[in-house]
Amino acid sequence: MARDKKNRAQTMACRRFLFLVLVSLVCVGLLIFVLRKNPVSNVAMKPSVESGHDAFPSLGGDVDLPKQSKLSLRLDKRNSLPPRNRDLFPNLAKDHITIVLYVHNRPQYLRVVVKSLSQVTGISETLLIVSHDGYYEEMNSIVEGIKFCQVKQIHAPYSPHLFPDSFPGVSPMDCKEKDDAERMKCHGNPDQYGNHRSPKIVSLKHHWWWMMNTVWDGLEETQGHSGHILFIEEDHFIFPNAYRNLQALVRLKPQKCPDCYAANLAPSDVKSRGEGWESLIAERIGNVGYSFNRTVWRMIHRKAKEFCFFDEYNWDITMWTTVYPSFGDPVYTLRGPRTSAVHFGKCGLHQGHGERSSCIDNGEFNIEVYDFDRVMNVKGEWEVHLFKHQPGYQAGFKGWGGWGDHRDRQLCLAFSRMYQAADTGLS
Repeated sequence: MARDKKNRAQTMACRRFLFLVLVSLVCVGLLIFVLRKNPVSNVAMKPSVESGHDAFPSLGGDVDLPKQSKLSLRLDKRNSLPPRNRDLFPNLAKDHITIVLYVHNRPQYLRVVVKSLSQVTGISETLLIVSHDGYYEEMNSIVEGIKFCQVKQIHAPYSPHLFPDSFPGVSPMDCKEKDDAERMKCHGNPDQYGNHRSPKIVSLKHHWWWMMNTVWDGLEETQGHSGHILFIEEDHFIFPNAYRNLQALVRLKPQKCPDCYAANLAPSDVKSRGEGWESLIAERIGNVGYSFNRTVWRMIHRKAKEFCFFDEYNWDITMWTTVYPSFGDPVYTLRGPRTSAVHFGKCGLHQGHGERSSCIDNGEFNIEVYDFDRVMNVKGEWEVHLFKHQPGYQAGFKGWGGWGDHRDRQLCLAFSRMYQAADTGLS
């Protein structure tokens, strides 16, 4: 009798144990299901020690994105649409280099760039991503007319141009120019020169940083892309040989310049057409036709705090004077001796739209394309000529300002965290 009771007790204990195990497995399964169904970008993630993600250790608390407008929400949903022209170009080349064209509101410029891209050898093999700062119907229609490759449009949903009466656009109580915030009872922090934020100006840096985070970590089309991505702007004319030259540079970089971080289509001096030598060139990274891979992006992303807190409204000057110097070693890029891309913009910011205010040489555009610009002219047997101590913005430059408002810095950091879950577990 006692033995039967003991056996029953053991049986009940075993059943309770199995029941607890079953419940635990069900809970784990439900948790996995929930995580798969919900976007991980909405989960507040702690920085991973293993990933080396040390950008936010001292911030304290989460950084929230602003409340979206109706237009912002619509554009955000459109960002998840698949690329167009898949029926015309169903397969991307295995070794393709994704091209990202980031634009503002200069339709005359954009037409020139799109036409130049249409004549690039190999363009049909790759994906073109066009990133818009704001929404402008004419810019949108130009991109929708592209038929020479797969093309995907994304719109920065927090562009100041989408918020006419609230941050990150202009808020009614915002300080202007050199207003005294305490005396005027207005909102905002001045930059190092005493000037308050201008949405038109800060949008440049915001767009670039949002675009980088989104392209590398937020798009389904580029999630598995470990190779280089090429970045060009709406005032960069691209020569027919650009894509083949870039493919050659990317292949040669590990052997010819293993310490180079990037590959460029153009010299860092935007006025130069190249030296014409029989050699490759290693120099500082330029802002025309630059490309790098995911490893370099991880290094940049880890310096988000430095990028977002530097009082400089230009993304490229911020990189040259703050981010790149923080890597510890000189940051070089590899390029050919002749340019494959040309900066033709005469006006900065968002000027250059409209017939009368065109900045393309008073309405005329003329860049000569020679025979050597039409064929790949980068050769594997060339040696590398290294340019050291080049002129330009260096570490220690304090910045031109325009980026002193606490809200802009917080928004910039929020962009860094949008897809942070994708970065955990990556070295």
